[in-house]
Formats: sequence, structure tokens, C-alpha cells
Amino acid sequence: MNLIDQIIKQLYCFERQSISELSFLTKKSVPKVTEEVGKLVSEGILLEAGSAASTGGRRAMQYQLSVENLPYIVTIAIDQYFTTIAVLNFRNEFVVLPNRFPTNINNDQEAVISITKETKKLLSALDKNGNFIVGVTMPGFVDSESGLNRSFPKDSLCYSIKEYFENALGFPVQLANDSSAIAIAEHRFGDGRRSQNVLVVNLNWGVGLGIIIENQLYKGHSGYAGEFSHIPLANSKRLCSCGKKGCLEVEASLSCALEYVREFLEEKEPSVLQSVLAKNRVIDLSDLVRAFEAGDQTAIKAVKAITYMLGKGLATLIHIMNPEKIIISGNGAAFGRGLLPTIQAALQEYCIPRLSHSTEVIISNLAHIQIISTACIAVLQTNMYQYQHK
Repeated sequence: MNLIDQIIKQLYCFERQSISELSFLTKKSVPKVTEEVGKLVSEGILLEAGSAASTGGRRAMQYQLSVENLPYIVTIAIDQYFTTIAVLNFRNEFVVLPNRFPTNINNDQEAVISITKETKKLLSALDKNGNFIVGVTMPGFVDSESGLNRSFPKDSLCYSIKEYFENALGFPVQLANDSSAIAIAEHRFGDGRRSQNVLVVNLNWGVGLGIIIENQLYKGHSGYAGEFSHIPLANSKRLCSCGKKGCLEVEASLSCALEYVREFLEEKEPSVLQSVLAKNRVIDLSDLVRAFEAGDQTAIKAVKAITYMLGKGLATLIHIMNPEKIIISGNGAAFGRGLLPTIQAALQEYCIPRLSHSTEVIISNLAHIQIISTACIAVLQTNMYQYQHK
């Protein structure tokens, strides 16, 4: 990796750094880093950001990115039922606020065309002289290097989605699995920042997993490590999205929580969600979160049911991986610390105490995690040196 590329990426992740700190992070000599920082300052890519706190000697100058002279980051975060697009700068500040709209990736052609239309509309309203990089995250067997999502047949637009978006939008596109991207973002910006070995659970319509080992994303032999959803722990006979029975996803996902709520409401259980269903004819995740926070017993029962199964799955991970931390992230983190008692109860029942007591389970507090993780992928997978000197 080119040193200039490394410096830009380190300052994206750490915001302000001195020459000596950049030397440590990039593993390059102080004179070499000083030379390259000087070039970046003269090109307007870096700014002097004042002196660091005194450590007893002369205070070191810190540097930060000049976001005005760097591209905007266009993020396209796709999940099973919705897509969220936004535009950020290199401080992860919103230039365009998130726009979330329904897309069902099972109807892949319709979904991709809709996403392209919305993204083009967004870009046409911006004046950045075509200076954009694009990040795309989505579930599935995503190969970031080839830009393919092998969960889809070869004639699907989702299969070669990176190439499709690059041709349609006219900008470089970086593609990653959504759970892997979330793990990287939690490790760079969230509660995993100071930990070397972290498991990050993407609690969403499925149950994804990103694995950080010795500060690196672990992808496995074929690049698809982390299919936590499909560990066969469930007792339900419901068919999983993968076509098999017994997968954790069918009893521990947000899709399952909403299905439980529908079943409870059909049984006429008292709940504030009865009126929501009568008015809107559907219960969505935001309705469930509000009811859970308000202490609605039906909402609590549904969330506890999936959380207990999630805890059972976490016990398996702890036994195998012995992680320092497990971070519950994704849309399910919106339920907050209210998830922890049930998770801990499941760990108490299913996990060896010597192992569970050495693993900290945390609920993520990173806002807009799908967007931030997609921006993170866009920056970290783009060769910024080549981009700036194209």
C-alpha cells in the first residue's frame, strides 16, 4: 500500500495524528512520513490541526484531512428489504441525510434498477465536479476483490453488482458483505477500537457475524466466514432463507421478532401494537422498538424470545473463539441495553463460566451503523493515491 494512501486512511480513521503517530501506524520512518505529509499539505489534502497535548517536551503538530479537497463518499447500504443511501465527507459527516426506501433483493432486477435511479437523483443534486467514491454493502456471499455476490445466479444484476453500478453511475465502486463491513466499522470507530479480538454480530433480518482476529478481518479459506445465521441451533421447523431447517436465523433475527409479534396480536394479546396494526396494517421495526422502550409486554416477549436464542448462539461462539468482546450491532442494536439481561441468562445456561466471564458483551452505540460501515468500506478499499492522481 502506497504511503500516501496509508496516511489518508489512518487520518480518516483517527482524525488527528502527529508525524510520530503516523509513523507508528504506518510502520514507516519519521523522515519518510514527514516528506509525504509535506506533499499532502502542499496539495491541500492535509491541514495543520494544532499542537498535540504536551508530554513534557516540544508539542508535536497534528494533521487532519481537508475534507473540501477529498471526494464525497456515496453509501448504498442494501439489506433484504430496504436500501439506505446517503452522502458523507471524510469526517463521516452527512452531506446528504440518509434516504431509506423499500427494496426486496429477492426481486433483484427491480431492486437494483430502483437503487440506481435513487442514487442518480441524489448525485444530480450535488456539485462536486464528479468527485465521488461509492461504497455498497449487502448480505450474501460477497467477494470484495472480484466485485461479485455469489449468492445470486450469474444472470442476476446482483451477481455483478459492482460492475453494474460503476457503469450506471460512472464512479469507482467498492463492494463488501454488510456484516464484514459493520465489523470493520465497529473496530475502527466503535467499542471494538481498542480490542484486537472482537466478534461483531449484525442483528438484522438475518444474524450476520464479522470476525476480527489480531486487528484483522478474518474471512476464512473462501472468504465467507461469519455465516452465523445458519448455525443449526433452532428447534423450529420453519424453513430458513437458505432453504434448510434449524438455522439460528429462524429464531433469533428481527424478521422472527416481527413474526412473533404478528402471532401474539392474532391471539389478541393486549398491546399498544394492536392499534398500530389496525391503523397501518403492518408492524415495522421502528414500531417494535418504540413499544419495547415503552414497556409493552408483547413487544418485550417477542424481543426476549429472539434474544435468548441469540445468547445461545453466542455461547457457541464463545466456546470456539474465546473473544475479548462481542458487540451486538446492526438494526437490532436499537433495542439498547435491554437486550443484555436475556443474553446473559442464556450465557449462564449454555456457556462455561470460565469462558463467558472473560468475554464482554456490548450493545453498539454507533449511530447509522449501516451507513458508516459502508463509508468505511468505500474509503479503506479505494486506492486513495491512485484516485487523487488519476
